[in-house]
Amino acid sequence: MDAPHSRTLLLTGFQAFGGDALNPTELIAGELHGKSISGCRVVGVVLPVVFGKAWLELRDQIQQCQPCAIVCLGLAQNRRGITPERVAINVVDARIPDNEGNQPADSPVVIDAPVGYWSTLPVGTIARAIAARGIPATVSDTAGTFVCNELFYRLMHFLAEEGSNRPAGFIHVPPLPGQFPGGASLSKAEMIEGIWTALACCVEAVE
Repeated sequence: MDAPHSRTLLLTGFQAFGGDALNPTELIAGELHGKSISGCRVVGVVLPVVFGKAWLELRDQIQQCQPCAIVCLGLAQNRRGITPERVAINVVDARIPDNEGNQPADSPVVIDAPVGYWSTLPVGTIARAIAARGIPATVSDTAGTFVCNELFYRLMHFLAEEGSNRPAGFIHVPPLPGQFPGGASLSKAEMIEGIWTALACCVEAVE
């Protein structure tokens, strides 16, 4: 069983990648860092879009602040709304290189580990709560096979190995307006409101 955790919620975003100059998740993590929700302090950090390194930095943050819940964010160019991810899968198959030029293909995230892990975030509750605010949101059944899914899988594998029951998982957001012309997008304000709503659901799941 878990030891008691401090009232800290860990929220991660990613740096820009794929030649783009901006990643909205970096903005969200920075905007919400230091805020308090239902007595729970949000710690926002930005991770590198690099296989392996993103997880090592996240693991260090988990060990440092011992959060009661962990929410990782990522950008999905073709999503039309905010999408909490239902499952992480044990595969890496990079369509593009990461920010250090690594492009692993068709390989496991962790050798001889389970094929997948369910999110322990209340994904359905999160999607419904965000949609109730007029912000597009649905549960997603695929976190892809890039750094987002790798981080998600390593997080859930780590928590399973330590027997932790704290809420943890991954949420994708769409691009900002004009980021990918002609594609779907949400404003920064909408994303921040949506993720704040998601965090409130996570805190309720802890209580």
